[in-house]
Amino acid sequence: MNTQPTDIVSLRMFHCRAASAVQGAQYHLAVMHYRTCLESAERREDAQAMRFFALKLSECYAQMGLCDKAMQFRLLATEGSEHPDGLVG
Repeated sequence: MNTQPTDIVSLRMFHCRAASAVQGAQYHLAVMHYRTCLESAERREDAQAMRFFALKLSECYAQMGLCDKAMQFRLLATEGSEHPDGLVG
């Protein structure tokens, strides 16, 4: 799929692909899919999903040994986490 998903079904499909890649320790592939998910969440203006996918990206980058990148996404994931409806925090 060359276009960015905007519907929830496509978003879920990319999320499942990313989770499967993580299971197989294919972190570069997982990052690609999680970035697609994050971009979709941004377009949908879904702050909770943005935090969730940023955290997933942080975990992947940490597994890859890219600590600076992991920290950047962890910070993104914790932005606004003081809200009670947040996934992270």
